[in-house]
Amino acid sequence: MDSNNTGDGSGRLETLAQQLRVYEEKPDENEIPRSEGETTSQDSNLNAVSSTKRAAVLICIFEGNDGDLRVILTKRSSTLSSHSGDVALPGGKREETDADDVETALREAKEEIGLDPSLVNVVTVLQPFVTKIGMTVVPVIGILSERKAFIPLLSTDEVEAMFDAPLEMFLKDENRREVEKEWTGDKYLLHFFDYEAEGKEYMIWALTAGILIKVASVVYQRLPAFSERRPKFWSRSL
Repeated sequence: MDSNNTGDGSGRLETLAQQLRVYEEKPDENEIPRSEGETTSQDSNLNAVSSTKRAAVLICIFEGNDGDLRVILTKRSSTLSSHSGDVALPGGKREETDADDVETALREAKEEIGLDPSLVNVVTVLQPFVTKIGMTVVPVIGILSERKAFIPLLSTDEVEAMFDAPLEMFLKDENRREVEKEWTGDKYLLHFFDYEAEGKEYMIWALTAGILIKVASVVYQRLPAFSERRPKFWSRSL
């Protein structure tokens, strides 16, 4: 699953890469059980799902100047027809020419922010999330060992801004608020994280926040400091 980049730049990133390469997602009492017949993220990338209903996002982790683990995020262009102005992870819909979810995530990241795939060491793919409208979103985790080698080139048609945030933030109760929602009788929590970067304020919420809570839990090997109460449709059988 690794890309061409095999060097991880620091001992911490190398340890993290080794940890994630062998990671296997297993349900526990704190998570919603998988539906009967649902496959894990390690089961062949579920290639049978239609590309028009499948997308992949790249959770690109790097080491900040203070030694903290950080993740790259974007703010979608205000001119887009859907989710305009929202904070998102680099990624998008799968194309028929994409070999797998990893290729989708890397291709989209290159198109949106100019991230060269050779700089990213892809270490694992998590279980997909499913949206209310039936879109399957696959989280692809990659490590960027040489942050200085990445010179962003934003596609202004799609991306208004790019910033990064500390990954551990998504396990903390600070700068977080929640709203209770209901879907087909199931009550769940929608999480909002407020973050300021370079004098600009961003709100990270909904599916993006949910994916980052999951990734942070996997990376730091602990549950969030708040009740997550994920919506059941995220774990629907695909």
